[in-house]
Amino acid sequence: MKAIIKKNIFNIISVLMLVIFTILGYLGYRAGLFNSLDSFRTYILSKGKLAPLFFMLIQVVQIVLPVIPGGLTTVFGVIIFGAFWGFIYNYISICIGSILVFFISRNFGKSIVIRIFGKDTFEKYHHKINDKSYEKFFALAILFPVAPDDFLCYLSGLTDMSFKKFASIIFLFKGPSIFLYSMAWVMGLDFIFERYL
Repeated sequence: MKAIIKKNIFNIISVLMLVIFTILGYLGYRAGLFNSLDSFRTYILSKGKLAPLFFMLIQVVQIVLPVIPGGLTTVFGVIIFGAFWGFIYNYISICIGSILVFFISRNFGKSIVIRIFGKDTFEKYHHKINDKSYEKFFALAILFPVAPDDFLCYLSGLTDMSFKKFASIIFLFKGPSIFLYSMAWVMGLDFIFERYL
């Protein structure tokens, strides 16, 4: 029994994480956390000193199960915690979520990717899996904040890319992407509020 568990430890962890995050995502959705910035901020700040941890957990959940736009929670992080700490919490949680996604995809295969994102999205990008330039494509996609990052992290788990290479790309290129995306949104919102509200 111990040998079986040891051999399949990553599969077991992946299954548990997927189940836990599915439940958490569903509960958050039912509680109306994502209905508005006010409801989200009220819930997060009600946790007091644990607010950053709750925010990061929600950010990880939305990466594993992307039912809400990731950019939205990224912006919420900056608005709630400020530019510096919002960036730090976003960066840590998005890196953790991306790594979890990589392991989930690597253990479950393309069926989990299709189930979460649909066959059309998978068919659009699946030809890149065996492309020799995939790592370069992935790095550029992670760097620029307009690419479907969550999906590409899942897709990367289906390639022969090593975990070390994947993690290096995430840690090096996610920071600038998060910073640009969140700052652009926040500055845009500030402009709208000043100009029209």
